[in-house]
Amino acid sequence: MIKKPFLYLCLTGLLLSLTSCFDDNDDVVSKADPSDINNFIWRGLNHYYLYKSSVPNLANNAFATSEDYLRFLASENNPKDFFNKLLSQSEDRFSFITDDYISLEKAFQGVSKSNGMAFGLVRINNTNDIFGYVRYVMPNSDAEAKQVKRGMIFNRVNNTKLSVNNYENLLNNEQYSIGLATLIDDNLEDIATEIPLNKQELTENPIHITKIIEKENQKIGYLLYNSFTSSFDSELNAVFSNFKAANIDNLIIDLRYNGGGSIETCSDLASMITGQFNEELFITQVYNENFPEESRKFNNKINTGASINSLGLTRVYILTTQSSASASELLISALLPYIDVVQIGEATRGKFQGSITVYDSPRFTKVNVNPNHTYAMQPLILKAVNANGFTDYIDGITPNIEVEEDYFNLKPLGDENQELFLQTAINHIIGNASTRLHFTYQNKFEELYENKSNSPIFQRMYK
Repeated sequence: MIKKPFLYLCLTGLLLSLTSCFDDNDDVVSKADPSDINNFIWRGLNHYYLYKSSVPNLANNAFATSEDYLRFLASENNPKDFFNKLLSQSEDRFSFITDDYISLEKAFQGVSKSNGMAFGLVRINNTNDIFGYVRYVMPNSDAEAKQVKRGMIFNRVNNTKLSVNNYENLLNNEQYSIGLATLIDDNLEDIATEIPLNKQELTENPIHITKIIEKENQKIGYLLYNSFTSSFDSELNAVFSNFKAANIDNLIIDLRYNGGGSIETCSDLASMITGQFNEELFITQVYNENFPEESRKFNNKINTGASINSLGLTRVYILTTQSSASASELLISALLPYIDVVQIGEATRGKFQGSITVYDSPRFTKVNVNPNHTYAMQPLILKAVNANGFTDYIDGITPNIEVEEDYFNLKPLGDENQELFLQTAINHIIGNASTRLHFTYQNKFEELYENKSNSPIFQRMYK
């Protein structure tokens, strides 16, 4: 298959999709009439949208006359509202539109404004109270400079207690301080420590940790991989070169905090894990009635043309949480017909569609794009179906071994002697599965939000 680097797929909308949580950019000034933008929106959705047949106003014969169509375009002055009215409300959770495609394009390359603190927010059940927990810290960030560490708990931002009503406003600011907390006798207690944090433009390398662990005559490769970012494919391939040179026996891929990304990168990673299925079916991409189905194959080259470093494994361990979405889920689904996938952790998010970025141009690409505005769409345009016909996993993919994050006892990522998820995988590999630790929090806490929720590629899968 010819690779198309301009296409992006998020397992929620297989050809490029923007995040529904994407913030408005007030600095972007549109010179276009709203009806002109609405015309672009209708044309693009009529052409690409996966659920076109479910939306009567997207039908080819939806309007009897050109005057009826023009009145429809003029019925809404806000292009984002016009876009949302053309979506299938029962089938689509992930399509979105942005008025700033420049920021979107940066996000696809791993560039965003961040203080470097990757965190989750958790609601204490039956209350409006929220606390945050630090998942990891990006290198060369303000959070690293301020000595923020994995496992820190915070319940205040700018001296205001976090609640379900204020967390988005407090955490979307460029600058804020977090107030630390601890758990004492099942009660969250304040700690006096306040840490000020500042956001800056950062490029996140998705390869956060890679190492080789030796346990009881087993040589185990470990990769903490936080996004399927195609601009780091060469670095990813180099990791597998090291694994191959070390002749590892087993591989653990940690996708706990990986919300998705490039389908092409996902396909390449699957081929790095295996290698023995070159040119066999990776997934089938199913589109709307305007396009035939398309087969995507396992391959032996990354997008630079370099040969893939394949391990030829017949089993892989994958660590997941509810934050594992789109391309992370695709990796599991696509490998299941071919090798033994031991999934450890929590059920995944449930995003099996993909999207593409649709621009206002004659062919909906960046070529000859309308210079009068920077709107672009990220509609769902396909769904992924594995070689066994498996798809529509709206409730996520269920793990073989259930493990939950212990928010108040998070150990260093990659520490094989302490970190719960990694320990569980290693114990299974060496035959000590009975020593696995399992914490049950579902009756106490509810995962509510994470720092990447406002990214334009949050939990997206793109080609």
